[in-house]
Amino acid sequence: MKTPSLLWSTAAVALLGLTSCSDDEVTPPECGEPLYAGGATDEAWRALVDARNQAQDSSRAVTLTSPESGHTYLADEAAPLWQWTSPLRASLQRPGRTRPSPAAHPRDTGHPVLTWLGNVLLPTAEAHLPPYTGDLYWVKVQVPGRQCPVELLTSELQWQLDDGSWQTLRDAAGQALTVQVLSAYLVQNRITEGPYTLAAPVPFGVARVR
Repeated sequence: MKTPSLLWSTAAVALLGLTSCSDDEVTPPECGEPLYAGGATDEAWRALVDARNQAQDSSRAVTLTSPESGHTYLADEAAPLWQWTSPLRASLQRPGRTRPSPAAHPRDTGHPVLTWLGNVLLPTAEAHLPPYTGDLYWVKVQVPGRQCPVELLTSELQWQLDDGSWQTLRDAAGQALTVQVLSAYLVQNRITEGPYTLAAPVPFGVARVR
């Protein structure tokens, strides 16, 4: 019969092994994660990351209503609201498909000792959300001279730019900026439709205020 100390050691090694496997399976891009809004989750984002090298398909891409191509904002304006429409939103009307509601993953209370040990070794485990089902939109703004884009992953059909993102764009006033939107429909964190991208990024600009 194993001693209690041996049981604890075995459980710890197993949990550490799971952590190692998880880290090896997914290597996030060097730019890190985007901002999240609506029901978007990091695990759903990783599904899109895995599919980013697929051939470009714009057949069911979004229609960007703002910013319009060539639009110029003034640097002293309030952060803008960007909006789009999407053929994927119609998918929500199909039988068996409903919009997910964000909810924290419930705490496992069935094994209190292992739960406590898991919290010690994996303190972020409880932050994980349930597998995502629904349409997602990955908005990326390319800024000249900046290695990483300004980006957001959202389940909504809009982006009210946050102060930090808007400040980055204001700092790039006078430069040629572009926005691209990648969209997809996911079922339990797996892409079932898409991903789709705009045929070409939409150009816009920010003008300095004299």
